[in-house]
Amino acid sequence: MNKYKICFGLGGVVLFLDQVSKFWIERNIPLWSSKEIVPGFLNLVHILNKGAAFGFLNRADISWQTYFFIAVSALAIVLIVHLLRTVSRKDYFLFVGLGLILGGALGNLIDRIRLGKVIDFLDFYISSYHWPAFNVADMAIFCGTVCLMLSFYKRKKHASHSS
Repeated sequence: MNKYKICFGLGGVVLFLDQVSKFWIERNIPLWSSKEIVPGFLNLVHILNKGAAFGFLNRADISWQTYFFIAVSALAIVLIVHLLRTVSRKDYFLFVGLGLILGGALGNLIDRIRLGKVIDFLDFYISSYHWPAFNVADMAIFCGTVCLMLSFYKRKKHASHSS
């Protein structure tokens, strides 16, 4: 198992899917509008989010959040590369998780540098209850975090059995 191939390959796939989907949204759905896909469950929307996931810090009255999230994304990318270089154990969940987070961080970083905001377009809802809109990068970051938690759980479980 080559940890670099897993991490960078998966990160590249996520980055590609994220940017292609956002490009499609920009070209086909006018800004601040929506298109119903599954009635009562899913719309495609075209919104710009200055904040983080779930609209955290998405406020018009502050201007520093773009720079903050660019710095956080850059730091996450550096940390992922560092972890890959220093981790010697063969841990599939760790490398998949890092790859998913890397691709998601790069996808949203590109948006922040290019637009100062992130394009979100998936709007899931039931009745009038909407989940905050998100994108492919956000899904990858969430799934990558779950993989990291599984990796840490598996490592802890393995360490307690070998004591």
